[in-house]
Amino acid sequence: MIYVWISVACSVLVSVLLKLARRLEVDVGQAIAWNYVATSVLTALVFHPSLAALRSAQAPWLGFVGLGLLLPLIFLALAASVRSAGIVRTDAAQRLSLLISLLAAFAWFGETLDLAKGVGIALGLLALSCMVWKVDSRGTGEAPRGWLWPLVVFAGFGAIDILFKRVAQAGTPFAASLQAMFALALVVSVALLLWRRWHDRTFFTLRDAVAGLLLGLANFGNIVFYVRGHQALPDHPSLVFASMNLGVVALGAVVGTVAFRERLGWVNTLGLGLALVAIGLIAWG
Repeated sequence: MIYVWISVACSVLVSVLLKLARRLEVDVGQAIAWNYVATSVLTALVFHPSLAALRSAQAPWLGFVGLGLLLPLIFLALAASVRSAGIVRTDAAQRLSLLISLLAAFAWFGETLDLAKGVGIALGLLALSCMVWKVDSRGTGEAPRGWLWPLVVFAGFGAIDILFKRVAQAGTPFAASLQAMFALALVVSVALLLWRRWHDRTFFTLRDAVAGLLLGLANFGNIVFYVRGHQALPDHPSLVFASMNLGVVALGAVVGTVAFRERLGWVNTLGLGLALVAIGLIAWG
């Protein structure tokens, strides 16, 4: 289980780095581009992917292109959500995105819906509603945009997970798929940066490069240790899945409330508890 806990820590560390970006005057767009430089290089060094499979006629390039576009865009949305809604709500929304991929599994991938999963989905949707609710400073209603970015994160990560499943169905080796996705995400990130450079006169800095490489290290660590966790416990996939998702929600809640003094209303706290129950039901259903 040590691999899973390291993966959990890396996942929350990504949110922490994004939370600190404004305080440290880091340009998030540049950091995300450098993040994909790091993940692309680390994928090549750690997994040694054979790229021959990418030249096959069966290679799912439509899925690769979709992921290459979505990954950097949703990373930007993740940064905006952490900044405006906080780590606790953002990490919960990100992990509850499994509801979208689970519904897609029933609709498109032939899975059957049992009682536990059905109740888990219902509780998860209720939890999401509670988590995105944010009371304004006067305590009279919803703060502007307090709900928007967590919902974008929820929808975006759900779409990414569906595309991952589509790519996996094509049979392309995991390492080669990862290399293709990260390379395409890097191209999209650089294109966005060049557009900003031309439009807003954005300047590239060493600080942003260092921050981005650290972000990429945490992002890659989240992936590689999650894979290692499944390899170490091949007969217990639901245990790894549940530990990962529950661990991120729980650790994100602790870090957000203790380290960054994020305030949760009773509705948000209820949503956090429902999210944990929902993930547990889905994992063990």
